Amino acid sequence: MEISVVQRIAPAFHDLAWDIVEERHSSYWLRGGRGSTKSSFISLMVVFGMVNNPKANAVILRKVAGTLRDSVFDQYLWAIDELGVDDYWHASVSPMVLTYTPTGQQIRFKGVDKPKKIKSQKFRVGYAKYIHYEETDEFSGLAEIRNVNQSLNRGGSNVITFYSYNPPASQNNWTNQAAEQAKLRHDTLVHSSNYLTVPKKWLGLGFLAEAEQLKRDNPTAYAHEYLGEVTGTGAEVFTNLTLRELSDDEVAAFDHTRRGLDFGFAHDPLAYVMANYDPTYRRLYIYGEIYKVGMSNANAIQAIKAHNPDNDVIFADSAEPRTVYEFHDAGLNLFGARKGPGSREHGMKWLQDLRAIIIDPVRCPNAAREFGSYELARDATGGFKAGYPDGNDHTIDAIRYSLQNDMRRGAKNWK
Repeated sequence: MEISVVQRIAPAFHDLAWDIVEERHSSYWLRGGRGSTKSSFISLMVVFGMVNNPKANAVILRKVAGTLRDSVFDQYLWAIDELGVDDYWHASVSPMVLTYTPTGQQIRFKGVDKPKKIKSQKFRVGYAKYIHYEETDEFSGLAEIRNVNQSLNRGGSNVITFYSYNPPASQNNWTNQAAEQAKLRHDTLVHSSNYLTVPKKWLGLGFLAEAEQLKRDNPTAYAHEYLGEVTGTGAEVFTNLTLRELSDDEVAAFDHTRRGLDFGFAHDPLAYVMANYDPTYRRLYIYGEIYKVGMSNANAIQAIKAHNPDNDVIFADSAEPRTVYEFHDAGLNLFGARKGPGSREHGMKWLQDLRAIIIDPVRCPNAAREFGSYELARDATGGFKAGYPDGNDHTIDAIRYSLQNDMRRGAKNWK
């Protein structure tokens, strides 16, 4: 990689630049706060990569086409100028394209507010080697992005996709959840950056002064806006949550598995969970799940038996006694969980008070999603409604059932 490129990227991106040049990963999630220069870095790497690969083209995407001209289009023009190759590039606004004149390679800019326009992108030379989603959190979700990628990832190999964004405050946001899941993929790298690693002269005194003022006035807003941290909205219920992979040795060492079942009704999924509770350190480990919509009782019984070869006790939702009896009669050691006034609220608070709830997101992606995104509901004035909202809490309910005996120990007046 030429020294001219290294001199134009912040130190926080030096190792990442080599990772991209050597194509160690196919997807890069770049999150950061204001002034982190993540978008500048990507534009430099794309232009540099195209100049050194005559088959490489790029497609740059934002959710709304009207935002392209004054954002990423100018950003890529800046990168071309910075690399000193502006004499070899031709800019067109309608359509919005940058063309490398020696070969005819192109950087195309597209809005995804009309997804059909993204389909069947054909290039005179080569293929879409680079895809860049700017302000990724503005997109509707991974389903929308997958549809676009399926259209663009044709006709070439070693496609590199960039996702750049400022993390939304809420962990419940799909972008933050997707980035956490991306960390588990071997073909993906998640990179965080902020303005503190950027040379001060690149940012200017005005930028630095505003950052320091916000740091004094509102440290939480500063952490979110300038450091790119997921600070939360205050609505998160489980602030004691840790997502990490549990090794087979860790799981094998668990002494007693708690098993809980929330029956699926209509469009709600059946949720069966396996967990271990350490009462000494008040840590809960969730490491197994069955989670499926439209699963028949017969299929559910067989799947649960496969996960419970010793037929250990299972506590299930007691709201449907007939279903409890059906599962019990089929040979499962299953009983309806005890319920009473305030039992749901007590269970939620008990879980909140644990020192840690540790979930393996590979073994239990749905439990990780539900616990991580569970938030208090707000009223019309923006305040929090009383109680815990019902919905998207199927694994949470199953966990509550599985731990009913642990919750009862030391609890008074349990009904």
